[in-house]
Amino acid sequence: MEFLKHTLANGLEIVAECNAQAYSTALGFFVRAGARDETDEIAGVSHFLEHMMFKGTPSRTADDVNREFDEIGASYNAGTGEEHTVYYAAVLPEYQDQATALLADILRPSLRGEDFDMEKQVILEEIYMHEDQPPFGADEKCRAAFFGEHPLARSVLGTIDSITALSPEAMRDYFAKRYSPQNVVLAAAGRVDFERLVATAEAMCGRWERNGEERRLTSAHPATGFHVVQKNAATQQYVVQFAPGPDCNDPDRFAARLLATVVGDDTGSRIFWELVDTGLAEQASLAHDEFDDAGAFVTYLSCTPDMVGENLQRLHDLLVDLECRGITAEELEQAKNKVSSRIVLSSERPLGRLFVIGGDWIQRREYRSVRTDLNAVAEVTAEQVNAVATSYPLTRSTVMTIGPRADVTEPC
Repeated sequence: MEFLKHTLANGLEIVAECNAQAYSTALGFFVRAGARDETDEIAGVSHFLEHMMFKGTPSRTADDVNREFDEIGASYNAGTGEEHTVYYAAVLPEYQDQATALLADILRPSLRGEDFDMEKQVILEEIYMHEDQPPFGADEKCRAAFFGEHPLARSVLGTIDSITALSPEAMRDYFAKRYSPQNVVLAAAGRVDFERLVATAEAMCGRWERNGEERRLTSAHPATGFHVVQKNAATQQYVVQFAPGPDCNDPDRFAARLLATVVGDDTGSRIFWELVDTGLAEQASLAHDEFDDAGAFVTYLSCTPDMVGENLQRLHDLLVDLECRGITAEELEQAKNKVSSRIVLSSERPLGRLFVIGGDWIQRREYRSVRTDLNAVAEVTAEQVNAVATSYPLTRSTVMTIGPRADVTEPC
């Protein structure tokens, strides 16, 4: 393995983990543009813009884009989150140049008004569908209540009002600010010819103008509370719970990941044995999410409406016990084995490594090998995990429950 990096004159960064033994090449443009970079007035524009990228460029129609990806046998897609938008493709190594050029081209879209109007309807339907399907927006509603005025409170999809009011001019202005080259990282993994990658990027991206703005970070002040939303159409009761956790730059993030694995992994965790294995809940899990300036432990639960009160109390008691007694050495060892296995298994394909390399670089401008991450996990002690559980008590949270029950009460 060899890690290489290069920065174009306009600020666009290129990073790659080159593996001569790999059988494929994975490429992706990671853009520092997500829901947190919007305003309430243009909420959802990052996700909307992701759709528009595939609607054609000055040199390609939408049909051309899809056809050319298909012609080189690419596995390609895009995704938008709270902090980043990613455009990626996995191809055979001989198609590295074509895939890089095609991805670069769609990052300078035409943004035509007629395409905008048509895609707006698609986005609106997506929002309606999201509200009409389980868990009926419980995660977004809980996130909004938890983060309050912080930018991370915004929904990636936006709202009906914000998308309806959004204009092509507002989207073009946002694009110019966020898709400026200093906010973009071109990452690659697998069998990568780095010299050719840099040459292609220079040819396709070297003339991109640097005229955007940096992300503005603000301290989060998470709220606590218990919220009930009645949804008569639901057949189950859904619960989402947010509690503060370490952010993406905090060394405690590895301990937080192990804590979440012990407590709420979807197989063999405390929550699993307490609620899922016993048949009390259909799903129950806990995960740790990390962002630039905030982190969160997110608990998810779904069960029959008549069991929600008992399950919430069981969950609360389990978390209180965690804060009082911590985790055991045996639990930590099992969690380390799980996390380490997932790190290795997800890294066996270049596409899996791509998201680690690109994500680490755009978040922290840091390269971490598989071995580096495995060592970081191995070095975590039970004392460190228990310190995280003490510093970030999971009972100090925002809870949102949605379903047919309107009389759900907070556990005590």
